[in-house]
Amino acid sequence: MARRMIFLQACRAQPTAYTPIWLNRQAGRYMPEYHAVKGSGSSLEFFKDPERAARATLDARRILGVDAAILFADLLPILEPMGLRLEYVAGEGPLFDNPVRTAADVQQLRVLPALEATPYIAQTVKNVLAELPAEVALIGFAGAPFTLASYAVEGKGSRDYLQVKRMMYQAPQLWHALLDKLVTQVTSYVQLQIDSGVHAVQLFDSWVGCLSLRDFDQYVLPHVQRLIDNLRGQVPIIYFGTGNAHLLDSAARAQPDVLALDWRVPLASTWQRVGVPAVQGNLDPIVLCADRATVEAQAKAILDEVGGRPGHIFNLGHGIVPETPVDNVKALVDFVHEYSTRNPTGKS
Repeated sequence: MARRMIFLQACRAQPTAYTPIWLNRQAGRYMPEYHAVKGSGSSLEFFKDPERAARATLDARRILGVDAAILFADLLPILEPMGLRLEYVAGEGPLFDNPVRTAADVQQLRVLPALEATPYIAQTVKNVLAELPAEVALIGFAGAPFTLASYAVEGKGSRDYLQVKRMMYQAPQLWHALLDKLVTQVTSYVQLQIDSGVHAVQLFDSWVGCLSLRDFDQYVLPHVQRLIDNLRGQVPIIYFGTGNAHLLDSAARAQPDVLALDWRVPLASTWQRVGVPAVQGNLDPIVLCADRATVEAQAKAILDEVGGRPGHIFNLGHGIVPETPVDNVKALVDFVHEYSTRNPTGKS
């Protein structure tokens, strides 16, 4: 059975011959090959270069032997054609020097067809598919509305989200107008990836865990729901967040095809409680910085907890950190394949 079909079958909660695995940030700074491809140029140029972005995507898949490649991209370049000035600063990360704070700022944001705003993403997908083995799936990539809004309003990463929460609380109409524009732009961006041939899509809501349940339900969930509804029925949609254990039941109401779980929650019981058909996760990425025996023991514990239930895609609860030994990542992939082959889904 082709691995591509196994990945998609897991997304659809169908029995599989083994548990498919891919890893958040599997193409990243922990790999020498990544640095060789990136060179000394800027991160923004790297993300927008279809040849180098495709090579980073393909190299990571080939080196690790995972069941899916994820498009090498970043959450934030989508905001640039909308009118924000983006720069990646060494030691500080992404910065916008014209953050969105006022009604005039929101009104001036442009919403453009993705083929006009981000044409490079379609070419990157095509370049990856030209070399990707037929048995491997390609996952598309986009930021979810709250996380994109957080960067746009704060102008950078944040610990307290003062500016973004102030807008939510003091100017809810303005907040919803901002997220409406973001949902429209992200819908076009993801649709372009789907039209170009990706087999699934992951929506990254990396910062949503900073919200209370009430605030998530009031200020964010309707927009996540609209985004997923806009894309539904074409390819499987994975909704990813971290630090969001208190939000999972509400997130499940948006009905993603796959709900990603981080390492802070017990996978099997959480899956059973929230009632989604398929889940992804949920190894702590720092486990990969330990010795190989620990990596295998922790992976085994998750697989045993799942007990062969169909619909599990093995992944980390967040991205691979730069200090991670590549050999540990390879060992994890090999172990998940080998162990789950002896205990296939649907036959526990």
